[in-house]
Amino acid sequence: MSAEEHGPAGTAGPAGPAEPDRPAEAADGAEQPGGGTGEAPPEEPDQRQNAWSARRDLVNHSPWNVTGGVVGADHHGISGGHFTGSVHLGARTEIVYQFGGAATAAHSSGEVPEATLRRLAARFVTGGDEAFDALVERLRAERVLVLSGAQFTGRRTAALMLLHRLDATPVRALDRETGPGELAGHVGAGGHVLCDPLTRRDRPLREAHLLAARDRLAEKDAYLVITVGPTAALEDVAPAAWSPPSPAAVLEAHLRAETDGDEEAVRKLLALPPVTGFLGRGHQLREAAAYAPVLARYAAGEVEERRIEQFSQAALETQVQEWFEQDEAALHLRDKAFLVALAAFDGGPYALTAELSDLLYALLQKTENPSQPPTVPVFGTHVGKRLQLARAVRYEEEEHTEWGPVSQLKARYEDDRTALVLLREVWTGHPSARPALIAWLRRLAGDGRPLVRTRAAATVAVLAYTDLPSAMALVIEPWATHSRFRYRLVAVNALTLAHLVGTPNVPRVLDAWCESDDQRLCWVAIRTHGLIGPGRPVEAMAALRAAARHQDAQDKPDALLTAELAESVELLLLSPAGDRVLSELVRTLHDDRTVLDLAVSGFVRACRHTEDDERYGRPLVLRWYARSAAEHGPAAHHITTLWRTALGDRAHTDDARDVLRGWVLVAERDQGVEWELAALLPALVTTASEHRRLDHLLRTMRGEDGAPRPLVAGRLLTVLPHPAP
Repeated sequence: MSAEEHGPAGTAGPAGPAEPDRPAEAADGAEQPGGGTGEAPPEEPDQRQNAWSARRDLVNHSPWNVTGGVVGADHHGISGGHFTGSVHLGARTEIVYQFGGAATAAHSSGEVPEATLRRLAARFVTGGDEAFDALVERLRAERVLVLSGAQFTGRRTAALMLLHRLDATPVRALDRETGPGELAGHVGAGGHVLCDPLTRRDRPLREAHLLAARDRLAEKDAYLVITVGPTAALEDVAPAAWSPPSPAAVLEAHLRAETDGDEEAVRKLLALPPVTGFLGRGHQLREAAAYAPVLARYAAGEVEERRIEQFSQAALETQVQEWFEQDEAALHLRDKAFLVALAAFDGGPYALTAELSDLLYALLQKTENPSQPPTVPVFGTHVGKRLQLARAVRYEEEEHTEWGPVSQLKARYEDDRTALVLLREVWTGHPSARPALIAWLRRLAGDGRPLVRTRAAATVAVLAYTDLPSAMALVIEPWATHSRFRYRLVAVNALTLAHLVGTPNVPRVLDAWCESDDQRLCWVAIRTHGLIGPGRPVEAMAALRAAARHQDAQDKPDALLTAELAESVELLLLSPAGDRVLSELVRTLHDDRTVLDLAVSGFVRACRHTEDDERYGRPLVLRWYARSAAEHGPAAHHITTLWRTALGDRAHTDDARDVLRGWVLVAERDQGVEWELAALLPALVTTASEHRRLDHLLRTMRGEDGAPRPLVAGRLLTVLPHPAP
């Protein structure tokens, strides 16, 4: 395959992508959410994004912080974002817990046993005594109270405790299918609780229903508490807001009950690292309540420490499973699509997440009803309620764009493990969703926005970690062999991030692709080696040398792949493994002509980069040399060796002199660069011909835009030594 078949090679500098941005909906003529597919428009040739700017996009838009200095850690002044921290995609937790207060229990009907009420009263935390006392007095006065709060915030327990505080016994739980107009006919003496009645827009809970129930309750000297969620259909009803206590307060109260009031035991248990970690994850109150008996059993020596360590992960996995096991009445398909989109765009702009979640919703509808056109409601969603359901938060933060940082309203899961667990659950636990998910990811990979493409890659990386064979066959390989660079670049990023999170065998795949007959696979492998190579520099350089020799052995070497090889060397040199890569380049410099060209081309490309990619920023390799020379490190000698080779080689001298001329122009503006150049230039002169070459460059060079020779060139002439002929 020729370079032309690949598409234009693009520029060699640090410019960003040249393609105009197109939203995912318009990419590749894919089916629109509103209906028909139409015919896919012809795909225009796309322009290859150079490796340096592509890496910058990956660093800026990746959702994870990863150690190891693999693709973007600061080195020699590189900025624009870097990976820190760690990512762990552990295996599914084997321990399974059943949490109390699930929906099925909350919706049961019948008399609540007195023993249950006493047990709840011993563990109940009000979340604010004054606020709870006010609710008691309101219920006492009005007889009926609508209590509004999010799911799993202790609404049902609060309702029972309100009735318990008024001695409204016995307490009966009404069936949630009791219609609003039937309330008055279902109340008798004592207390009543109705949890999450089945209201609809055409059958809301109205004030008239409450008034009728209130009259009946007054006759019977009885009370009724109705709990509703944020999305309940109400008309002329002013619900009382339930403010739940903190998980820490609930856990402490339950521990006190479990240990018969042993304050010392409670204090020690709450101080355990697994417990403090659990409380820092924003777990639900039902999960905190379920944790207490496990901790009490641990204190009694009945369970191992791993049980209390794994409880938090198990609770999260149970929540995710519940989300996708619930039917449409409990959790709508659109909400499930939003959960998946939020996992892919965790910590990204909310508007973008919502936009692309509706795209996934349309694709999921086509899976459920292939004969029906998908429909997406334009309005009707409430940001706060949607995020509350997802256990997510909103916040403002700057987002990197090609125009600089821009403030965005973002959304993320409260628990930073949720996105990874959710994607794994959807991919492995619900395979029927795979066709829609794969089509969605393909649309994201073709999007014009770097953030969207990077998040598509990160999502696929999680899928690859979970199930590498399926992810490779269904997603990564089709992208890697695509005719458009855009998809191939997303395949590169997916493989890179998959390797970062610990997916096995990625280097083995790349080594095989490096010498593939399919030049598109070669391109993907070469670029990916440049990104994951800092973690394995010797192996990466060996693979790149093998790929270069493989190309050289072809009847018609692919010029695009040759350039790509040099760009990968460029990335590796300016990575945290730069010293080791530099050593590898010099060690093999004279093995053969192909390897020399690879080393020198990559080195000269690296020399073009400046701090923050500013036009007159300090050259990164020059600063590297100055630091190494001051420390008497080997890198300084290696840099001078490569410079002398580049300047003295007919194939590379023009590029090398152009870079050196650029350094002199920077030195005219920055005295620090002038001093660094004054230290480097003498080391580049060991023969008379080397002296003549540099002397001629400094004497004849012009300033910018035809200006006279810069004064700094004359000063630098004075540092050149005069070796004997």
